[in-house]
Amino acid sequence: MAYPNKIDVFQEKLNKNPTGNNYVIEERIALVAGVYEGLLNHDNINNSTIQVYSGSKLTGDKLTNWTLTIPSDTPWRGLIKIFSSVAEVYVTYETPGDTVEADDINVLQTAVTATQTEIERYKTNGLIDGGSFTRGV
Repeated sequence: MAYPNKIDVFQEKLNKNPTGNNYVIEERIALVAGVYEGLLNHDNINNSTIQVYSGSKLTGDKLTNWTLTIPSDTPWRGLIKIFSSVAEVYVTYETPGDTVEADDINVLQTAVTATQTEIERYKTNGLIDGGSFTRGV
């Protein structure tokens, strides 16, 4: 479900590293019923650098029960499937930076349009009671 039913979450994209070096990425991934299947957050992954551990910064047990699939229509993306009895894992890999594709822009446009639609709906049907927002200390 997208906005307004829940807040959209976007992964920050990485420009090509200006130094020419790769970024080293660590993703914390929660497993549900011992499985995770989804795209890694970044693109153009050096597949030989992927490592999965039960702890952060290459600590804990090294996990080998995972697969990586490269979609034929988006060969810069990586779909990982992980099997483990632990609740979360840490996936580390290297990338020179992301490929920004039309799908990335389309998702942002959809989110902006949904937000504007909800604001307009509220302006038409909502009740503004003169209340104020306060910032908790």
